[in-house]
Amino acid sequence: MLWWAMLARFLPPELVDLVADERQLLGDVQALLAQDGTDPEAQRTLAASVRQLDELFMVVVVGEFNSGKSALVNALLGDRLLEEGVTPTTAAIHLVQHGESSSREAIDGTTQRLREPIDLLRDVTIVDTPGTNALDREHEALTTKFVPRSDLVLFVTSADRPFSESERTFLERIREWGKKIIIVVNKVDILAEPQQVEEIRTFVVENARTLLGIVPQIFLVSARDALVAQAADDREQLQVSGLPPLETHLRDTLDDSERLRLKLLNPLGVADRLLSERLDLTTNQLGLLADDLETIRDIKGQLETYGSDIDREFNLRLADMDNALHLLEKRGLDFFDDTVRLTRFTELLRKDELRERFEREVIAEAPQQIETKVESLIDWLVESDLNQWQAVVQHVNRRRVQHEERIVGEIGGRFEIDRSNLLNRVATAARKGLDSYDRSTEARRMAEGVQNALAGTALVEAGAVGLGATIAYIASGTAVDASGFAAAGLLAVLGLFILPARRRRAKNELKEKIATMRDNLMATVTAQFTQESEAGRAQIRETVAPYTRFVRSEQERLTSHNNELKDLRSRAAIQQDAIKAIEG
Repeated sequence: MLWWAMLARFLPPELVDLVADERQLLGDVQALLAQDGTDPEAQRTLAASVRQLDELFMVVVVGEFNSGKSALVNALLGDRLLEEGVTPTTAAIHLVQHGESSSREAIDGTTQRLREPIDLLRDVTIVDTPGTNALDREHEALTTKFVPRSDLVLFVTSADRPFSESERTFLERIREWGKKIIIVVNKVDILAEPQQVEEIRTFVVENARTLLGIVPQIFLVSARDALVAQAADDREQLQVSGLPPLETHLRDTLDDSERLRLKLLNPLGVADRLLSERLDLTTNQLGLLADDLETIRDIKGQLETYGSDIDREFNLRLADMDNALHLLEKRGLDFFDDTVRLTRFTELLRKDELRERFEREVIAEAPQQIETKVESLIDWLVESDLNQWQAVVQHVNRRRVQHEERIVGEIGGRFEIDRSNLLNRVATAARKGLDSYDRSTEARRMAEGVQNALAGTALVEAGAVGLGATIAYIASGTAVDASGFAAAGLLAVLGLFILPARRRRAKNELKEKIATMRDNLMATVTAQFTQESEAGRAQIRETVAPYTRFVRSEQERLTSHNNELKDLRSRAAIQQDAIKAIEG
């Protein structure tokens, strides 16, 4: 019958409920760790510690090789059942359990079971482990792997080198699993003076307090002397060996209630360690995502600032273009004031000369200037979009470099793989977008867009081609209209009524046509500019959209997962407090 099944019959209902709560909690922990992709080996470690709830109380003996672990186990059992030696003789895990007769069997390639008819083993399984600083690192790995299953750890150190550096390191690992530890200083027989014994005890106490934060039970023994005394049935010598106080502690202090507490605390300590690791991991991942979110905000801020800068600069360039039209209009008005008058009547009759003079004095370089300004605006917009692309590419690449500099194991799992692949895809897309951004092609496409938009207005008449030609055609047409009065009457009437009226009409027509041209030109350029500017920013946003979606969804997922981990740790802490409160 299983240990728990036997013990449960004698437990009060509240303790039975406590154990049931723990099993439920551990099941929830196992389910969550399996769901979030925790290392399978860690999951097996927790599963093994949970199974220990249904097995005998397990005391695991650990320490460096040649510290006398096997000799101590032999002394506790009263017989030389395990091989001893000054070299790393224990190369496997040895489970020593109760049996009606002596037997030995291999459980697997690394574990052997010994059964012995010894009363101590009726309630306890004792485990002898390989040395932690043996040359064969597999020996230490076996011990490290087995420690989480223990209910109690006997940490054996030698009086000739107590608390070596490797022992301190290994003791820290044990502490992380939340195990109860008893420290045994073996080989005290090599100490010649009682003062040396006390010095060793003080040294061990101080180091244990530093490493563990508490002072565990400490026993100074000579396993060799104890075995000799047992063989000779020398009770006095056995007492001198220091073994009886350790046996008394294991027998009396570790009564049923204490063993129950430690048995129930064991898997909770393992669960807490794994939950803590996962919390550290998800916290690290959330920290990385916080940097990613900052990158996204930077890109968004860059695009907003870019849009504001573009709009401001565009308005300045548009005002410069508008100023060129105002100057054209002013020259035209001055031309009509100077030309359409009686003293120049004969000139007004020569239409071709009038047109030539108007184009030379009024139109002048205005069409070329405006066309140049439009082309310059387009070139500026294309160059600005290109620079913004480069800024985004640099931002994404910087995140990718920072990501690659992290140790893969530090982030780990699906998160690491997905994020790495995504950053690479975004960087590649941004790079392709940048490489495919042909400035001359983009400028030509935008210029054609402006021209085609203007072609749909009433400004472009037969034969007018291009922006500059359109401006020249409109303005010069006004001059021709101004000379359409050759059949007029008397000079007096002409001077007093017809020419002033013609002048006013010509000036008004010029104002109207230039105003219409200005409105259409500005509206067309503005609309085309707005469309192109927004299209450029939209393309950038679309490039980083997968990255943005991933970061936000992962932040939501990890935040939820973090909360679940914290909740389970809180439940585990409450459960631990309840178990520690069990009265003996």
